[in-house]
Amino acid sequence: MDNQTDLFRCLSAREGKVLWELEYLAPGELDYGNSPRATPLIYGKLVFLFGAFGDLHCVELATGKVVWKKNLYREYGQFEKPTWGSCSSPLIIENRLIVNPGAKEASLVALDPQTGKTLWQTPGNAAAYGSLIVGKFGGRLQIVGHDAVSLGGWDVKTGARLWTVVPEFTGDFNVPTPLALNGKLLVTTENNGTRLYDFEQNGIIKPKPITVNEDLNPDMSTPIRIGDQIYCVWNEMYCLNLKNGLKTAWYGDDQAFGDYAALITDSKRILVIGKGGTLVLVDGKAKQFKVISRLALFPNPGTENIFSHCALVGSRLYLRGESELICVDLAK
Repeated sequence: MDNQTDLFRCLSAREGKVLWELEYLAPGELDYGNSPRATPLIYGKLVFLFGAFGDLHCVELATGKVVWKKNLYREYGQFEKPTWGSCSSPLIIENRLIVNPGAKEASLVALDPQTGKTLWQTPGNAAAYGSLIVGKFGGRLQIVGHDAVSLGGWDVKTGARLWTVVPEFTGDFNVPTPLALNGKLLVTTENNGTRLYDFEQNGIIKPKPITVNEDLNPDMSTPIRIGDQIYCVWNEMYCLNLKNGLKTAWYGDDQAFGDYAALITDSKRILVIGKGGTLVLVDGKAKQFKVISRLALFPNPGTENIFSHCALVGSRLYLRGESELICVDLAK
């Protein structure tokens, strides 16, 4: 291929056999290649596939047959082509498919997942690169996330913007996904550090953070929580203490850590997918940084750029490299 098409494949989880493919033209040029960035979303018997140039396909999960499709940029417009393309993964809430074209009159859009019909659209800013979440904050169910210049909350049923927070320092790319913490919101970005917000009883955010940690400033990595600790990788692994005002409890270095890593946890251990596809298992209960084990998945560790998040099904971990998909049984 000449990097002017998108190609989605559905593989057998047991043996890696290709079950179906979806390929379509996606001409253009983006930094870091033209491949789709968003994680596919499975919803019942449907799966939603979102390309970097705004192509959204709803297909049958079993067959790959296209149910409906649309290009968000052509349908809703956009402020300008994002440097790294459309990156936010689609979100489902109350039978509404939420996407962010980043258009002046359609910053966020809700679609009927069965038909693709527009249910609501709300004006606003260009899209950011992180994904949106949904949660109950201040007793109100809402969509929460970033646009290109601010943090915001939107009403699920109407799309109305409920509140806006513009950070103190400009220039954030807003890649990390916000984290809901028992009605509070944890946000981390490269220029404004890591912040914890609370909400009024009507669901409106309190614009001044409860607390701020200026040590952790990740470009891309999304944090995770284990109990009262927050973990994230930004060249090193950071552990922040929620009960101690997000103070840095410890940080630890490892050759597999860079400016991005994906983290998953079972509430006792943390599996870090680091540079080149190296897996690092970290003790999530230790009082200091402690590596339990490590495994290099690809022949030349450190030579491949691994920006895709892994998938975990049972004890099997699936990780996509630059040219292959690897399945590892973590139980063995």
